Formats: sequence, C-alpha cells, structure tokens
Amino acid sequence: MPNRRSVLTMLGGAAGAVLLPAPAFAATSESLKDIAARKGMRFGCTVGRRSEGGDSAYEQLLVRECGMIVAENATKWPALQPQPGPHRFAAADQMVAWAKERRLLVRGHTLLWQARRWLPDWVNQYDFGASPARVAERLMTEHIKAVCTHFGRNIFSYDVVNEAVDPKTGELIGNVLNQKMGALEQIDLAFVLARQYAPNAQLVYNDYMGPGAGSEKHRAGVLALLAALRARGTPIDALGLQSHIGNTLPAAATAAGSDWRKFLDQVSDMGYDLLITEFDVNDRQLPADVAARDAGVAAIARDYLDLTLSYPRCRDFLLWGMADHVSWLQQWDEARRADGLPQRCTPYDSDLRPKPLRETIAHALKIMPPRLNSGQGQIYRPDGTP
Repeated sequence: MPNRRSVLTMLGGAAGAVLLPAPAFAATSESLKDIAARKGMRFGCTVGRRSEGGDSAYEQLLVRECGMIVAENATKWPALQPQPGPHRFAAADQMVAWAKERRLLVRGHTLLWQARRWLPDWVNQYDFGASPARVAERLMTEHIKAVCTHFGRNIFSYDVVNEAVDPKTGELIGNVLNQKMGALEQIDLAFVLARQYAPNAQLVYNDYMGPGAGSEKHRAGVLALLAALRARGTPIDALGLQSHIGNTLPAAATAAGSDWRKFLDQVSDMGYDLLITEFDVNDRQLPADVAARDAGVAAIARDYLDLTLSYPRCRDFLLWGMADHVSWLQQWDEARRADGLPQRCTPYDSDLRPKPLRETIAHALKIMPPRLNSGQGQIYRPDGTP
C-alpha cells in the first residue's frame, strides 16, 4: 500500500525524474461489503444506467462488493416528475426490483436538491399565485409524499436535502420554493414531511464540504445549518459527507486534517451520525504515469479515510462509481485533466481490474473501530438493526 512519504517522493521530484512504481495490488477474495460488515458498517455504490439483457460484468462486480446501492439520477425530482402530474417511477422501480432480487438495500437520492438548476423546470416556472408560501408547501408535500409512500420500506435512507449551502459564502442557497417561505423553514419542512411519510427511514442532509483549503466557509455554513436545525427540533439523523476528494495532494490534505477533525467533532457533538455518501478521488493534479497516478489516488484516499472512518458514528460508506468507465468525473468539465487522459478515480479500472485504491479502502475498513448504533453503545448491523 502506498504511504504518504513514498507518494510525495513520486510527486515532488524534478520534471523528467523517474517516478517510483506503485506497489503491486494485494488481491483478496473478501468483498468490501463483508469487510465493512464485520465492523458494523454498510458498504455500497451508486447505480446509473443499467445494461440490457441481464447482468453485465460490472453489475456482477457491484453485487459482489456491495450491500446497498443508491441511484445516481433515477430518484431525483426532475427524473421522477419532469412534468406536472403523476410521478414516473418506472426506471426507479426497475432499479429497486433489481436490488431486491439481489438482497441489496436502497438509499434515496435526493428528495430536494436546492439549486435552481436541479429542480424541475416546471417548478421553477410555476405560478405561485396570491399565497406563494402555501403553494410552495403544497408542491413539496405532494412530491415528498408521492415518493416516500411509493417506495415505502424499499428505501431505508433518504438524502432529504442536497447541497443547501453556498460554498463561496456559507449562506443558504435560494430557490423558487424557499423564496416563498424562508430558506431554513423550507429545509425544516422537507425533513418534517420525510419523517411523516417515511417514518422508518434514516433522514440525511447531504453536502460536499471537504477538508481542503477554500472549504472553510462551506464547512462553517453547514455547521450553522445543522445547529439551526437541531435547535428547531428538525428530524434529521445524519450528515452525508459526499467525499468527492482529490483536489488537494497528500501534503495539503494532511495539513487540513486538523480542520476536518474539528468539523467532524462539531457535527458529532450535535448528535448527528455521519455517512460517506459519494466517494471518489479526482486525479487531475496527478501525473499521467498510471503507476504514479494510482499510487497518488490511493495515498489521498488513505489520508481522508483513516481520519474520517476513525469516527464510530460514520456508519455508511458509498462509492460514486465502482469502476472508472462509469464515473461522472469522466464527463464533468471541471474534472477534465489537462492532458486529456481519462480519470482513474475509482477502485477498479475500466476493464474491472482492481487498483491500489481498492486495497486502500479495504485496509481502512479493516483498521477502523467498530461502528456504534446512533450513540446507544451498540454495534450497528448492516441491516439497520442493533
């Protein structure tokens, strides 16, 4: 497994220097979900478009490694209700049925994504009339009720609200709904409705604040939001740490470690659980050489996971893609490498061969302390029971 010092040696040499090779991958037959389950953690991955004609090799890999899935897009509001009227559950139902056949748990992502561009166009253009707050509440109620009652116990956990904090200012993001009723009031209502219509589900606020420099206002804004929700008695169970990491190299990540630990301490002290919800490693700052790049990705992940998984209240771990060819980072403009090479951002390459990142994740799971059941002092089982 690459360590911090060896990776910094590789990345810090003069231009044209010979880079040290990454260590050989230590293959293991034990799945990541089984390693995690021994410590009381659930492990899973996002699922996007499924291939036709039965299980693909990638799907078989997902089932072997994962105990739960989350839809990349199929359960978002624009996908479920692109036009006013009944929700269109066909694609999401297919995913849930596929998961149930394979005894995989399913998370819901996301009931509300706060930015205007992630709401359905018809909601942004809606005529809220003379009682805008009441109409906004009705639209939210109809949507959350429809989704939660349709899926029932088939979805055990929801990202109720996604990315409500402006990372540049730390303030709450405005949209056509909360401009009618107040930003904090709208978020509170979303969780109240989710608890009403999904009473047994884990309810999560999900955001992408991270440990790096430049994320200070984002972290502060999330802390302020969580504190305000706790003061209101909002029924929120956990903070989702999206964990799209990699914008800082290992040395910078280490320097930011104390800030990240302080942030996680403050969230935990409020009584919230933690989830890693969308893990991947952006490699755009790393060298083109595959061995050096894979070693760098693994080292960055090790810094982050060793710290974050040291918290027993961090109870779920989801990847945002198991193999490189399905990763959203391949299409996201801001993640493109200057050399035009595809990202190597996930535990498996595009040919489904394991990389050092897979070994790093397995090791982090093995050395982390056992998970606790929501502060009750009990070991937390992957099926959600103490």
